[in-house]
Amino acid sequence: MSHPGRPVVAIAFHSGYGHTAVIAEAVAHGAAGAGAEAVSISVDTITDEQWAQLDAADAIIFGAATYMGTASAAFHAFAQASSKRWFAHVWMDKLAAGFTNSGAKSGDKQSTLGYFATLAAQHGMHWISLGLRPGWDSTTGSEDDINRLGFFLGAGAQSPTDAGPEAVHTSDLATAEHLGARVARQAAIFRAGQSALVA
Repeated sequence: MSHPGRPVVAIAFHSGYGHTAVIAEAVAHGAAGAGAEAVSISVDTITDEQWAQLDAADAIIFGAATYMGTASAAFHAFAQASSKRWFAHVWMDKLAAGFTNSGAKSGDKQSTLGYFATLAAQHGMHWISLGLRPGWDSTTGSEDDINRLGFFLGAGAQSPTDAGPEAVHTSDLATAEHLGARVARQAAIFRAGQSALVA
């Protein structure tokens, strides 16, 4: 149930093997911790009620693993289905952000984040970047630094391909939590501004 004055941040994600679901949980935890109502939606099983939740949200954070240089096929199917919203401008002026995961440190995750940003732009949404300096970029840094993989467009995570969701790095979870909190704070600012304009 939504709360008046409290922004709603929806996390629309696909997780093939559970790793991305763990990251989505961290994003939701960050958003809730920053005062938003966090709604997590697995897009491969999305229902009409959940489409309506996305339509009502102040912000949508897109997430999927990077497969072959882009988001998973299940996420692409969801994105194509969102064209009904595109025709009606339903998501126009909502906030958007994104996160992704791959087995390799780079893994062409930037392509997936760029795809999410393009999807958001097509819907007329406002993209929220990660807002962190890169970690682990000097001899005094370590893989435990937040944003250890050094992404700016969104949150990037790396999980070993031969390990389960429990192997998602704690730094990547902290980075995802930061993204959720950042989007929640920006959504609160946007909502306050809209209320001020109406007043």
